[in-house]
Amino acid sequence: MSGFDDNPFAEPVNSNPFNDPAVTQVTNSNIEPVDQYNPFPAHPSNNIAAHTIPASTTPYQPAVLQPSSEPSPKAAAAAAQANLLKQQEELERKAAELDRREQELTSRGSAGKENNWPPLPKSFPIKPCFYQDFSEEIPPESQRVCKMIYYLWMFSCVTLFLNMLACLAYFTTDASAHGMDFGLSILWFILFSPCSFLCWYRPIYKAFKTDSSFSFFFFFFVFFCQVVIFIIQAVGIPKWGNSGWITAFAAISSKQKAVGIIMMVVAAFFTVCAILSIILLKMVHSKYRNTGASFQKAQQEFSQGVFTSKTFQTAATTAASSTAQGAFRGNN
Repeated sequence: MSGFDDNPFAEPVNSNPFNDPAVTQVTNSNIEPVDQYNPFPAHPSNNIAAHTIPASTTPYQPAVLQPSSEPSPKAAAAAAQANLLKQQEELERKAAELDRREQELTSRGSAGKENNWPPLPKSFPIKPCFYQDFSEEIPPESQRVCKMIYYLWMFSCVTLFLNMLACLAYFTTDASAHGMDFGLSILWFILFSPCSFLCWYRPIYKAFKTDSSFSFFFFFFVFFCQVVIFIIQAVGIPKWGNSGWITAFAAISSKQKAVGIIMMVVAAFFTVCAILSIILLKMVHSKYRNTGASFQKAQQEFSQGVFTSKTFQTAATTAASSTAQGAFRGNN
């Protein structure tokens, strides 16, 4: 009840604030004050050393990130760029090779080129008509195909000669019945040997030499006709002057076995010519697709060749002058 008896309006009793138990407990403790604290004591306690945490003895192993199996877009772009650079270097190399060959041909001039085909003796009255050199005029990547076409032409000429001999043997068995075959075989040998050289071998030689689109198209047209002729000659239709399979079996059936065997050999040669011509036609077509030739380029080359021809220019000049003279006389 004494708490309720105190006068609240009386003067407060003077009390020491430091006599508070919380304050006296701190001031009377053994803890050094802040201004006297030494962080580096002369005699460190053993407890602190005892509780030191040893360093880890486990070796440090850095984390390794596994590379992604899929290439990044930047790597793909770099690979594509490297491929384009490689193709560009290849094209530049081919262009430099063509320029070098062109410069060599220009430096030699027309006087430096002496015709070397056909290879005839110097004492022969007929001189060579063409100049031919595969290693000099034909690019290295086309030399093999060009030589194979040349060998095909030579093989076809030999086959036509053997065909003439087989028809001659057939003619000796019955002159009245097989005289037409022998006559036509002579005509085919005389006609096809030079015409095949001029109409399909020389055009493909020029096409590989000058990368001419017109020469490629001309070769394809004529050589396709030659393939058809080889097939007809291999079949051997009677009375057509060809020692083909039909004519050979007909000779054997008529008890002329020796002549029939000779004709079968010739028919086999014609068959080989047909097969090789088809293979070479496909090979030339693949080469043609890689050269960048086109029908438009062939038309341009044809028109340029016609307009730059001296014969065409002379004929055009003569026609123009004749027309002008006629108009002038008409006006007078």
